[in-house]
Amino acid sequence: MEAVTDETAPHGAEPVDGTDAAGTDQADVGLTDAGLPDAGRAPTRLCIASRTVRPVEELLRFVVAPDGTVVPDIHARLPGRGAWVTARHAVLADALKRKAFSRAFKGKGRTEPGLSDMVGQLLEKDALASLALAKKAGQVVTGNAKVIEALQSGKVAVLMHASEAAPDGAGKLDALARRIGEAAGREIARIDSLPGEQLDLALGRANVVHAALLAHPTSAGFLARMKRLEGWRAD
Repeated sequence: MEAVTDETAPHGAEPVDGTDAAGTDQADVGLTDAGLPDAGRAPTRLCIASRTVRPVEELLRFVVAPDGTVVPDIHARLPGRGAWVTARHAVLADALKRKAFSRAFKGKGRTEPGLSDMVGQLLEKDALASLALAKKAGQVVTGNAKVIEALQSGKVAVLMHASEAAPDGAGKLDALARRIGEAAGREIARIDSLPGEQLDLALGRANVVHAALLAHPTSAGFLARMKRLEGWRAD
């Protein structure tokens, strides 16, 4: 018996069974959305693996490409019906194991062995592109001295270290960020999962070890994408 669609299920991450409020069997209701989310809403969708309803920002959308393969739609912009999976590597693996896409797309979607790798690569590319956008907007400073100056100004929203940064140097900046954040009654986000080589490419300069992103919509966008990437990698 299939779960109800994300369009008819209640809000919140609650398990969904196969009946409606009147006890009517919902086996004939599909597992896909009817297209792209409505503008101006904060919709929820059904994860086809866990059968729970979650906010779309916690999920990844998948569609069937013209060649019949299931592909990720990380920006949720591609046309057609979409199936949603919680944005965790392990949950996608479970969806593939359960052949959940075949059920959701009524046998029309074909999954390829490299789907999980493709998702990880796209999420990483998206995060790095958003970092480059923040740099273009003038919201990123690099170098130990400039990062300290930015922290002391109270304008930093995100403190970032290359994954190979020396613990001593990163620790001193982290301690300063904590003191400044506590004094201001807010938390300065910390990211240390990107290697220096990727930071160099995204920021267009060599040997980036420490960086700070100032409070700005582009910085918030980068942070949201990094949280999604790190959540994906956590499993």
